[in-house]
Amino acid sequence: MNPDMRRERENATFEPEILTNVLEGGAEKTRRRREIESLVINDPDFHHEDVNFMSRSERYDVALKKSITMFTKLRDYGISDPEEIYLFKRAVRKNLHEPFGLHFVMFLPTVYNQCTPKQQDKWLPLSTSLQVIGTYAQTELGHGTHIRGLETTATYDPATQEFVLNSPTVTSIKWWPGGLGKTSNHAIVLAQLHTQGKCHGLHAFIVPIRCMKTHQPLPGVTVGDIGPKFGFDEVDNGFLKLDNIRIPLENMLMKYAKVEPDGTYLKPPSDKLTYGTMVFIRAMIVGEAATALSKSCTIAIRYSAVRHQSELRPGEPEPQILDYQAQQYKLFPLLATAYAFTFVGQYMSNTYHSIMGDINQGDFSQLPELHALAAGLKAFTTWTVNAGIEVCRMACGGHGYSHSSALPDVYVTFTATCTYEGENTVMMLQTARYLVKSYRQAHDGKKLSGIVSYLNESQRIQPHHTASRPTVININDLQSLVEAYKLRAARLVEMAAKSLQTELQRRKNQEDAWNNSAIELVRASNAHCHYVVVKLFVAKLNEIGNTALHSVLNSLALLYTLHGIAQNSGDFLQAGLLSVPQLDQVTQRIKALMAEIRPNAVALVDAFDYCDDILNSVLGRYDGNVYENMFEWAKKSPLNHTEVHESFYKHMKPLQSKL
Repeated sequence: MNPDMRRERENATFEPEILTNVLEGGAEKTRRRREIESLVINDPDFHHEDVNFMSRSERYDVALKKSITMFTKLRDYGISDPEEIYLFKRAVRKNLHEPFGLHFVMFLPTVYNQCTPKQQDKWLPLSTSLQVIGTYAQTELGHGTHIRGLETTATYDPATQEFVLNSPTVTSIKWWPGGLGKTSNHAIVLAQLHTQGKCHGLHAFIVPIRCMKTHQPLPGVTVGDIGPKFGFDEVDNGFLKLDNIRIPLENMLMKYAKVEPDGTYLKPPSDKLTYGTMVFIRAMIVGEAATALSKSCTIAIRYSAVRHQSELRPGEPEPQILDYQAQQYKLFPLLATAYAFTFVGQYMSNTYHSIMGDINQGDFSQLPELHALAAGLKAFTTWTVNAGIEVCRMACGGHGYSHSSALPDVYVTFTATCTYEGENTVMMLQTARYLVKSYRQAHDGKKLSGIVSYLNESQRIQPHHTASRPTVININDLQSLVEAYKLRAARLVEMAAKSLQTELQRRKNQEDAWNNSAIELVRASNAHCHYVVVKLFVAKLNEIGNTALHSVLNSLALLYTLHGIAQNSGDFLQAGLLSVPQLDQVTQRIKALMAEIRPNAVALVDAFDYCDDILNSVLGRYDGNVYENMFEWAKKSPLNHTEVHESFYKHMKPLQSKL
């Protein structure tokens, strides 16, 4: 153990194991997760050379082999619980993705949630045994987030009781689905349903795309890999062009919407049910955001504890860079954010399953709020984490640029979340649509419930305070700060609604008014999501009984909340929630909180409990022995397999012989 790292752990004021149990929902869950991880780590079938030294084709080959091995091991170990399958998969893939990803996280959940019992009887045995390997084909070359604009068609032919699927234009070619290029033999295709001369919008269909025996593309199917990307080198993101592909009537997912044999269309109870899988993924991404940021903070903070650099005082030893206030200001707010997002991720998972339970009982009342919340929090968390990972990388100096740090892999894998499952700005505007609608309902006297119930307080929404006479915020009291975030959100929602109304009066055109209010609408959604995160973080503290744990989490919650005020001070000043002198108090309090957190920084990342095999980072090693292992890692580069590279004889030596 590096002596700096040993000293950091000795100085902690709490036991990380207790916090790990809090993060995972109990000691038994921690024990089981570690047990599952050890099954992967100790299994030689999952050992392979570092993928950073492989070509893309080799990386896909290794990832596919791991996916198949993973499937057989899950069966051998008897792991069937969805949460445990996820833990096993996460241990296998570490910081990367794999070709079967969409089969497990989108294809199967869609079959479970949108198929009738009869359809499930057919497709689930095939899918869970991997005879059918599926993906989820929604995005097209010309349309992604605006899914109503998708062009793929599914036209019902009552004479044969079949749907005929077509990609009528170049822009209608399905583009991006993971596992589509080379791995999948079926796809759930989102297409515009046409029957009896009418278009009924998007619906989902199970479409065979490759022969289940030969894996050759079926007649009329053009399918392949879209080529190298920014990341995801292990995944065959693909394209799919359909030319008069016929599928039977029963291949339409019919739990909610239905087409009768004669072509009669029966609409679903809610048009949002078709997008249920997307809502599930968006809710899940919030948890993925917490994971990516907590990994990045673990790497950067551990490295900062063992890296010594420069001089604070002439002639004295170089200090740990974690002792520099500037380094703390980079990393500690992100550490607090990682904890905040972890708790929000838990909330989103619980809320999704609760509301889906209601939907299965025929209660669709909470679906619009879930849709809006999942969209907004997906955007809010991924934007924050995308920027945060890069801060962590740069906080590690030049070594953070090396793949040995794992930070480049974490970044290129995570950054895609800002655009997949809904581009973030559009997600924020979807949330804004729900907020403006809710605001208008509250303004008209309707009593709102749920997360937007704060808009009921119409008299509080009106900014009756001024910058010279602000509401007094106690910057040491979390409940007071939650109230400030709530009032900020209420004010910005009101501003967005009024901007929209003003634009409507000028132009009398809903679309132009919406476009010309986009800045205010996105700001309102951002403030709403920020309030939700603060509220949930503070609420979580009430569940913590351990005094030492409560103290350190309280410091993190205060840091997260005050840092957010400092970063958005204009909103709080304009709303009359803060005075200019208080801004300086906020800065000084942030400094004091960072000093409080400093002795516990390493213990706080230890509590995320990423073992070295899962973190896969030389810089983030638990023992802190960075430099020796970085040198050993570098020696494994294929360029070092020979002392003189073959290119010397091909290019350099002939040049030198001519001189």
